[in-house]
Amino acid sequence: MTASDKGLVSMSSSQHPVFERAPQGVRTEPPTGRSLPDPRLGARTLVMVGLMGAGKTSIGRNLAQALRLPFRDTDEEIERAAGRSVADIFAEHGEAAFRDLERRVIARLLTQEAPHVLAFGGGAFLHPETRALAAAHAISVWIKADLEVLARRVARRNTRPLLIGKDPMQVLSAQAAARYAAYGEATLTVETGEIPMTAATEAVLTALARHVITPDSQAMSVGLDQDEV
Repeated sequence: MTASDKGLVSMSSSQHPVFERAPQGVRTEPPTGRSLPDPRLGARTLVMVGLMGAGKTSIGRNLAQALRLPFRDTDEEIERAAGRSVADIFAEHGEAAFRDLERRVIARLLTQEAPHVLAFGGGAFLHPETRALAAAHAISVWIKADLEVLARRVARRNTRPLLIGKDPMQVLSAQAAARYAAYGEATLTVETGEIPMTAATEAVLTALARHVITPDSQAMSVGLDQDEV
C-alpha cells in the first residue's frame, strides 16, 4: 500500500467510486442528494466489527443511509428475538447463553436477509462459524481506534454489561489482546482515531471504494491523520 493509501482521500460521498450516476433520462431523487450507489456494493451485506466504543453502530447507520441499504444492529436483533434486553440476558443466563443466541441471530441475518449494513457486537466476530459466514456472505470492516479513545467513549455510558463495576481501560486492554487476531481477519481495516463519526464514515467509504475497484486485495488499512479531518 502506498503512502497515499494511509490518509483519508478528500472527496465528497457523491464522488466516491462506490456511487454512480443514474442512467440518462431516468429521474431519481436521492433523499440525501447523493448519487445512486454502485450496484456492485449492494450485492453483499456490509459488516462492522470492532471493540465497544469504536462507532460500529453510528458508522453503520451512516453507511446504510449513504448506500441506501437497510441497517441492522445485532444487539437490537437479539433483544427482539429474546424479548428482553442484552443486560437482562447477561444477568439471567450469562455470557455463554448470550453468545449462542448472538451466533444464531447473526447466521440468520447473513444467510436469510437481503443485503444490508450490520453492526456486530464486540465479541460476535470471535466465533469461527460467524467469521466464515461473514467471509462468504459479506464484506467485513474492522473499525479500529486507540484504546485510550475507546475508554473515554465507553466511560460515558454505564449500560454495557461487560463494564459494570470494572475499569474500562482494563477491560478494553484484555479484549484487545483476546480479539485483535480475529478482527484482523476482516476484509478491510479502517483506523479512525478520535475524529467525528462523519469523517470515520468517509474513511470507510474510501476503503470500500478501493476494495470494489481492486477486489483481489483481501485486506487494507486506511488511517486518518488529525490534520486531514
